[in-house]
Amino acid sequence: MCSPDHDKEQGPAPVEPRLEILGAESMGVRGLCCSVVLPGRHIVIDPGVALGYRRFGLLPHPRQVASGRRARRRILSALACATDVVFSHFHGDHVPLADANPYQLSIGELPAGFSGLHGWSLSSERLSPDMQKRFHDLTGLLKVNLRVAEGCEEGPLSFSQAVPHGVPESPLGSVMMTRIDMGNRVFVHASDIQLLHEPTVEQVIHWRPDIVLAGGPPLYLDRLGKADRERAWRCALRLARNVDTVILDHHLMRSEEGALWLGMLSEKAGKEVYCASDFMGRPRQLLEAGRVQLYEDMPVPDTWHEEYARGRGYPDPRASA
Repeated sequence: MCSPDHDKEQGPAPVEPRLEILGAESMGVRGLCCSVVLPGRHIVIDPGVALGYRRFGLLPHPRQVASGRRARRRILSALACATDVVFSHFHGDHVPLADANPYQLSIGELPAGFSGLHGWSLSSERLSPDMQKRFHDLTGLLKVNLRVAEGCEEGPLSFSQAVPHGVPESPLGSVMMTRIDMGNRVFVHASDIQLLHEPTVEQVIHWRPDIVLAGGPPLYLDRLGKADRERAWRCALRLARNVDTVILDHHLMRSEEGALWLGMLSEKAGKEVYCASDFMGRPRQLLEAGRVQLYEDMPVPDTWHEEYARGRGYPDPRASA
């Protein structure tokens, strides 16, 4: 919700800079969306959400779907109050989509004032055709308000040049990092860097942040080899030893192994390294990692996903289990 107006005679209450994480894997959804409120600015980064369309051969469990609906509401509420929106890249868990599946954020859901926001994005160069289409869909909404921001600075905002989405030359492309001067501290959003490229991590440290929110390594993927795992560990330790508050989530928290890795990292660093739900003071919900167990604990009727996709209510899977 937007803050209510205050008594005009007293004037508006001073705005305390604040960071809120709106969606991430430890909060039950795929994404790394956050909101930063400053005096005169409200910045939403990566307003997208997904659930992992298939994992372990299963569609999202209804409990995940409910979590996704809550995350979408949080994101839409933040966008309704926002002045700025940032797109680090154009994957479906980071942007609203014209062709969203039932578990993603659709462009059609965006608040009426979205087209008036100041938009900041990764360049459309070097993008696949699908990602270029998403860029152009957003350009169609924001028009001249959408600015390619790589390497730019404006007020409290600074943006990196494109950095690897994981390893250099990754088929997943590039991402843009965001630095925000919050007045009393500096925040960096480093989406999907996966801690797999040392120069990217050095750039984060060079920005002298007090808080970093970054995507950790995708330990759930078999293709992540030993050398990459070791590199991610070294980079995570370096980040933890140079930044007061480090929050690692996204790909990392798609598995129980990721949660264990985060615990070992905290022990090795001699300080707590947070996931998003820890930072927000909420219980962890590793719903994607626990999808098989969810189906065992709460069986789902064969028609549930079809009914949900058609918008026919929100049936309780226990009703006919």
